Amino acid sequence: MLENGSIFIADNDVKTRDLVSAFLTYQGYNITVAEGSEPFFDTIQKNNVDLVIADLTYLQAIAPDFKERISADNPLMVLIGYGETAGAELKKAASDSIFTLPKPLNLDELESLVMRAREYQSIKMYDRSTEGSVQNQLLSSTMIGSSAPMQALFEMITKVAASNATVLIQGESGTGKELAARAIHQLSDRHRKNFVPVNCAAIPDDLLESELFGHVKGSFTGAYANRAGRFEMADKGTLFLDEIGDMKANLQVKLLRVLQNREFEPVGASKSQKVDVRIVAATNKNLEELVVSRDFREDLYYRLSVIPITIPPLRERREDIPVLIHTFLTRFNADKRHAVKGFSRDSLGILCNYEWPGNVRELENLVERLVILKGSGLIVPDDLPEKYLSGKVPYTAPTQAFVPSSDHILPEGGICLNSAVENFENNLIMQALTRSGGNKKEAALLLDLKRTTLIEKLKKKNLAFSGD
Repeated sequence: MLENGSIFIADNDVKTRDLVSAFLTYQGYNITVAEGSEPFFDTIQKNNVDLVIADLTYLQAIAPDFKERISADNPLMVLIGYGETAGAELKKAASDSIFTLPKPLNLDELESLVMRAREYQSIKMYDRSTEGSVQNQLLSSTMIGSSAPMQALFEMITKVAASNATVLIQGESGTGKELAARAIHQLSDRHRKNFVPVNCAAIPDDLLESELFGHVKGSFTGAYANRAGRFEMADKGTLFLDEIGDMKANLQVKLLRVLQNREFEPVGASKSQKVDVRIVAATNKNLEELVVSRDFREDLYYRLSVIPITIPPLRERREDIPVLIHTFLTRFNADKRHAVKGFSRDSLGILCNYEWPGNVRELENLVERLVILKGSGLIVPDDLPEKYLSGKVPYTAPTQAFVPSSDHILPEGGICLNSAVENFENNLIMQALTRSGGNKKEAALLLDLKRTTLIEKLKKKNLAFSGD
C-alpha cells in the first residue's frame, strides 16, 4: 500500500516538482525524482514505485509509449497538466490505473487524489493476493469448517458465485459475512475486477452518499476535486454493502434506483452514470422486522434478497472449534514468534462448551490474547479469562454411572441415532407451533430459538404447520 510508500515524480517544471516533492515528503512518503538519464519504466521498477505523479507533456517526451505500457503490473499514475476533456479521454483509453489532475496544482486536490489512489491500490492488491486461490482462502481463513452447516454454506457460495444475482448475507456479528462475500466474488466471473467493501454503519450519514456515488468539485464545502465513489470503483466487479440495515431512508431510495436502472448520479452532477456492479449486502439485523417497522423499504429488501445466505453462528457448529483454534494458534505463533504448544484437553472442552456470542471473531481474538500472554507451553483452564470458566465444566470423562431416562430407552436391536434425533426435534417444533397457535415468534420463544432460526429449520426440514 502507499502508506509510507514510494512516489515517483516526473515533471520538468522545477517549481511544481519541488513543491510536490516537499509536500508529499512532509506527508511521510518516500520521494524519487526523475533525472532523465534512465528509461522511465526501468526507473519505476528499479525503485519499487507505488505511485507515479507525472506531467503529461514531459511523460510523453521521456516515454512516448507509456499508454501502451500501462498495465495492472505497473503502479498507479496521477497525470497532471491538461484539460478535463483530454484527461477523461486519456483515462478511458489507458485503463483505470490512471488518475488525472489539471494544472495549476491545488495541494488539497493532490492530497485527496493521492489518498484515493492509496485506497484504490489497497483494494487491487488484496484482489491480486487472493486471485486463483479461493478454495485455499476458504480453508485457511476464519471460514474453516468441516461441519455440515459449513459444508452447506460452501456449496451455496459456489452455486451463487456462478450467477450475477444480488445476494443478501445474514448472520450474527463475527460469523464471517465479509469473508463469504469475498469468496462469492473470487469464484465469480468478476474476480479480475475490484471487490469494494463499504461499511454502511461506520460512515456518517452525511458522507455515505458521497462515499457511494462520488461527487463533483464544488458540490459541497470541502469538495476540492472530483471524487470517484465506491460504485465507480467497483464497476465490472462486486460492491459489498456491509451493515445494510443501518442505511437511512433517503439513501435506500437512491440504492434502489441503482439496482433498478444500473445507473447513478454523483453528488452535484447533472448527468447519470452507467455502472455494471454486482451487489452483495450483509446485515446482522432482521430486515423482515425492519420492513414491518418501516425502517427499511420493502421493495429494496426484495431487490437485495434475491439469493439469501445465512452464516451459521459458532455455537451451531461446535465441532469446528478445535480446528479453528489450531489454525489461529499456528498463525499467531508465527506472527508473534511465540511457541505455545496447544490447548489442554480441559481448556479445549471448556471452549467447546462456551456459547460464543462474538462468534469466530471472538474466538480469534481470544487465541491471539492467550498466545501473547502465555508465550510458550500448554494453555490450561487457569489461563482462560474468568467469563469462559463461569458455569462451565471442563471436558473430562464421566466419573458417575449414567442413568438412562425412562423416556428414552435404547431398543434391543439398536437405533439410527440421526433419525431419532431428527424425529425428536421435529416433534418438539410441531408441539411448540401447536401450543402457540402457529405464531412462529411465540413458538421460537418456547424452544429458546430466534424466530429466524426457527423459520430456517422449517424450510430446511420442509415442515408445514396446519395453522399456516
